[in-house]
Amino acid sequence: MRTLYFDCFAGISGDMTLGALVDAGADARELTERLSLLGVEGYEISFEKADRSGISATRALVRLTREEKQHRHLSHIEKIIGDSRLNDSVKERALKIFRRLGEAEARVHDVPVERIHFHEVGAVDAIVDVVGACICFELLGVERFAASALHVGSGTVEMAHGRFPVPPPAVAELLRGAPVYSTDIVGELVTPTGAAILATVCEEFGPLPRMRVEATGYGAGGREYKNFPNVLRVLVGESVEAGETPPGVSRQGEEELLMVETNVDDASPQVLGHLLGRALEAGALDCYFTHVQMKKDRPGVLVSILCRPSDGEAMHELLFAETPTLGVRSYGVRRRALEREFVTVETEFGTIAVKVARKAGRVVGATPEYDDCHAAALAHDVPLRVVQEAALGAFRRSAV
Repeated sequence: MRTLYFDCFAGISGDMTLGALVDAGADARELTERLSLLGVEGYEISFEKADRSGISATRALVRLTREEKQHRHLSHIEKIIGDSRLNDSVKERALKIFRRLGEAEARVHDVPVERIHFHEVGAVDAIVDVVGACICFELLGVERFAASALHVGSGTVEMAHGRFPVPPPAVAELLRGAPVYSTDIVGELVTPTGAAILATVCEEFGPLPRMRVEATGYGAGGREYKNFPNVLRVLVGESVEAGETPPGVSRQGEEELLMVETNVDDASPQVLGHLLGRALEAGALDCYFTHVQMKKDRPGVLVSILCRPSDGEAMHELLFAETPTLGVRSYGVRRRALEREFVTVETEFGTIAVKVARKAGRVVGATPEYDDCHAAALAHDVPLRVVQEAALGAFRRSAV
């Protein structure tokens, strides 16, 4: 599936999006021709190279050729797009973006969406940015959208209604549910237009998904910062499903996992035993304890939980809830595992499950399940090893 990933380490705006998409391969001439179908006059669009802290990026410039004297309501923008000669898929996506923006503004101001009138985002340049991005999505053949956590900036920003903290109210509303963060970079890094595009098209937010990257693009922002590249990066390529190996890479049976760890020196064995059980119930692939020597010569325990990245947050919360720890760390690991399956065999002591390990289809190991063997040994009053040997013998005979 053709995937587009927005890497928003410097935020996102409408013009940065347009510049990044052209930089990633959307044909600028084709884009300009299709924008003419919008039927809007009073602007000129161009693309130029810009340097942002050593990164060569594309700057999308939409210059107004005549002054606009009034703000537009959502209905006005919907009429412009609806009456245009653009194809239906571009119209539909652009209308969804502006509708999403209008709904956010309506919630912030507590008025019906029909009464919302757009200020900056209702101008011709903002309409061109949104519609242009939708055209580029189609030119690049994008079917799936994802984005990183968003760097929103810090400080305050001057808007039509006054001075507001970053992120401003409508942006905060649009980014509800998305991961965001702030640093010492002062300024508004995520604009309402950029936030509306992401909130509408993105199906997921987080780390770069598994994909074969075919193109990258950098869209330049208008401001320049010292030692901070004010660019939006996009990556375009084909999704790679879990278990699928990209061409040229040999990773037989390898998967990306997450290790979540903490050190504790003030938790009782009962608490740790309880924690282990809860971690496995919550989806951990493994949980184990290692005795360590901690500060002030105190003996402690290193709690390690191996899980899938999607379960990482749950494991962090579990450690904070069930142990006295004040900090949890995590890091990515790769695990190469053998193919595994369970088969059942019939023995004189009843049915026993056997865990079978395979490599390239060949059996390399077989282990009778302890719980089944334990229950059978008690029921027949025989040693555990006798049941285990019987189960292994039955498996070998069935595998011949």
